[in-house]
Amino acid sequence: MKVVIAIDSFKGSMSSMEAGRAAKAGIERARGIDRTERTCGADRTERAHGADRIVVKPLADGGEGTTEALVEGLGGEYVTVRVTGPLGEQTEARYGILGDKRTAVLEMAEASGIILIKREELDPSRATTYGVGEMILDAAGRGCREFIIGIGGSGTCDGGAGMRQALGDEIADGDGNPIRPGIRDLDRIASITAKHVPDALKACHFRIACDVKNPLCGENGAVYVFGPQKGVKEEEKQSFDEKMKHFADKTQEFTGADHRMAEGAGAAGGLGFAFLSYLPNAELQSGIDIVLDAIQLEQEVKDADIVITGEGRLDFQTAMGKVPVGVARLAKKYGAKVLAFAGGVTKDAGECNAAGIDAFFPIVRGVTTLDEAMVPENARENMALSVEQVFRALSV
Repeated sequence: MKVVIAIDSFKGSMSSMEAGRAAKAGIERARGIDRTERTCGADRTERAHGADRIVVKPLADGGEGTTEALVEGLGGEYVTVRVTGPLGEQTEARYGILGDKRTAVLEMAEASGIILIKREELDPSRATTYGVGEMILDAAGRGCREFIIGIGGSGTCDGGAGMRQALGDEIADGDGNPIRPGIRDLDRIASITAKHVPDALKACHFRIACDVKNPLCGENGAVYVFGPQKGVKEEEKQSFDEKMKHFADKTQEFTGADHRMAEGAGAAGGLGFAFLSYLPNAELQSGIDIVLDAIQLEQEVKDADIVITGEGRLDFQTAMGKVPVGVARLAKKYGAKVLAFAGGVTKDAGECNAAGIDAFFPIVRGVTTLDEAMVPENARENMALSVEQVFRALSV
């Protein structure tokens, strides 16, 4: 039997790899595998006679927790760098460099996230993505040429202009002065030049985890749809959208291409637009697809008998395309059985069966409070015990 485990994190209790390793421990107990003698690396176990293979892979959706999952699961390391925060203050941002020493995993929210801004201080007119550019430069300076960047959780609406300034673009007004941070000066842009952009960036490939389909401008764009949660007032929408359109016009003059209506251009306050417009080696992709490719899950499930997945809560939304269903879809391509384990299961979770999950199981084993269930030690033990019992049944 070959079992491949790819479980999303249980936020607040288990990381992806912790959940996966707990599941592996349960299988080992059920199958009579001596962990002290049979472990072959951190994410792979095989019985001595070759009858069982258990592989654990990290899993995330390209959003919060992606860096942690890939660094922990693929033998990477963390880097902490001081960058410009969303409102111009200095802040510490953490990103990961994977084991190949060439791939950096970044989350833009580390430098320009809405979680870094107090609610009463939200100010889209001056919130900047400058720190995102500083993170990219730092990683490129360390030899990284492949980038996986999650752009969820943005607190900005500057079209990515701040990131471009950090990367070396000169974005100036009619007097030749650099525009100020944020969206406030985008309609004053008179010229854009790239003479200070490092040559190293031309050799970099960027995969941007983006599940947002909105364009940059218009009523379905960055300002109208996502601006209000970042502090854009109703009476500011039209003028801010006009500023964004002017930036798109000047970008088109500079690059010769117009990406303002591209799917995902409006993501992260227009940061998606900046990646598409200014970095020819950038592509916006589904977050789960990027992660599945990075962990090479398809290669492992090709000869798997059983694939185990899961997340903290299994419900109707899971069936609409969340991470476990992405894993199930891949597993079904090769005829593997799919089992899912979750902290909680709702009444409408039955939709997950139609989406490729053959059977699912809650891991909570008795009446308990949410706080007790989320204690990491309890969550790991509940996972191991639940998986063990399922695999004892399969072994009969």
